[in-house]
Amino acid sequence: MRTLGLVLRQLKYEERSFRRNPAAAFFTLAFPLIFLVIFTAIFGNRDVDLGGRVVSGATFYVSAIVALTVVNSCYTSLAMSWVYNRDAGVLKRIRGTPLPPWAFLFGRIAYVVLVMLALTVIVVAFGRIAYGVALPGATLPTVLVTLAVGAFAFCALGLAIATVIPNADAAPAIVNASILPLLFISDVFIPPDVGAPVWVGHVSAVFPVQHLSEALQTGFNPFESGAGFEPVHLGVLAAWGVAGLIVALRFPSWEPRA
Repeated sequence: MRTLGLVLRQLKYEERSFRRNPAAAFFTLAFPLIFLVIFTAIFGNRDVDLGGRVVSGATFYVSAIVALTVVNSCYTSLAMSWVYNRDAGVLKRIRGTPLPPWAFLFGRIAYVVLVMLALTVIVVAFGRIAYGVALPGATLPTVLVTLAVGAFAFCALGLAIATVIPNADAAPAIVNASILPLLFISDVFIPPDVGAPVWVGHVSAVFPVQHLSEALQTGFNPFESGAGFEPVHLGVLAAWGVAGLIVALRFPSWEPRA
């Protein structure tokens, strides 16, 4: 019970730290909506073919921006903040306090997941109000499970990539270089029916971003019959998450690098 209290206190600290930086908080909340509006404006609300089922462009981009939210919150943000705190000596000092390292880590991960969920609700609500995108009904369990598996996978991968980043100055370059190309080739920034070369699909299928995006596309597709679970996509996401977790545990990254 005492340990749970420590975790909740860490979660409260993370929330307070976020709230006390209003500029960062504003852009964190506005960032997904900016992308949703820009991409819908650029590509138009034209029909998009998702594996034989045609949906509006806004419906596709709501699911795509939700995928982007998972990646940004659980991978990009977690990895960069971890490296910044590591280089500033915060993580080293945490290990010298009564707070168990796992409780600190759990509190931080819980907070980024809560931010991800809040952003998902904002994006879905905006898509409904501004573009008339249908809310998930029978496929809601699919969306929730996909978000849970995606959060696990990308949090683990964020901690894993942090182990190979030498210092805080290199963090933005390495993290963005590892994820931005995948966002362009994995049905997030660009609709899947634009006619990309076949080899691009083969490459993107190896990595987890496409599997997250396609699983969410199924969950947000209003013409999907049944629950819409995508076991292959979820399995690939979970496998990447396990691999990332093994790396993060095998090479813990708490001490500043010389």
